[in-house]
Amino acid sequence: MDAAATTLLLSSEDVPPVHEFNAAGRSPFLLTCDHYGRLIPRVLGDLGLPESELTRHIAWDIGIAGVAEALSKHLDAHLIVQRYSRLVIDCNRPPHVASSIPRISEATTISGNEGISREAAEMRRAQVFDPYHRRIDEIIDQRGSAGLPTVLVSLHSFTPVYAGIARPWHIGTLYHRDTHLPPLLLKLLRAEGDLVVGDNEPYAVSDETDYTIPVHGEARGLMNTGIEIRQDLISDQAGEQAWADRLARILGEIEVTLRARRLIYS
Repeated sequence: MDAAATTLLLSSEDVPPVHEFNAAGRSPFLLTCDHYGRLIPRVLGDLGLPESELTRHIAWDIGIAGVAEALSKHLDAHLIVQRYSRLVIDCNRPPHVASSIPRISEATTISGNEGISREAAEMRRAQVFDPYHRRIDEIIDQRGSAGLPTVLVSLHSFTPVYAGIARPWHIGTLYHRDTHLPPLLLKLLRAEGDLVVGDNEPYAVSDETDYTIPVHGEARGLMNTGIEIRQDLISDQAGEQAWADRLARILGEIEVTLRARRLIYS
């Protein structure tokens, strides 16, 4: 359906794409969640997919919403999330790449995205992608003006099996140019003793495949990392809480180290 080319994508019946938690949080960590939700604007219907596909990992990052919200509370950290499905537009992809509005995800054809016009694609960017990233920019600017340090942590989850291949990692640290935060995070995660930790696995950050870390972290000179948790470990509330507790403890240790090294001030 290409109705979005001639009318507004989001109506008064649709919720805004951006949602925030703990906006007054004083932690140096700024948390983002690009694939928090799986909503679809009413005008797009179901994108031609059955409900069974819209609840799979192709539509959102299963389990990460609960982890992100609990972690925000534990750390007293500001959390910014995006509530629409990555099948509408992927808010962690450069808008010009094919995977921004996917025609195929894993082995599923997204018929509602086939033959999409340039105008309709621009509408999705203007009403979902741009407000989310504009808000992240605004918050980083506000924190800088207020003298608050900002360490960007982008939260994601990954499917345990992709294209028939099982993934052994429990959690992965994703990064590109930052040499401060990722090594600390890797060291502390591996010290846990019960985890298989991915070093830029199951994904690696790059300018071609990612947006949040390259644009908001690296281009602005902020310490940053992506965190990917395997979805079967956070598929219920107990798992979400356990991982939020663990990450809060580890990130708390990292904050102490960064302050001791005089890499952050407040």
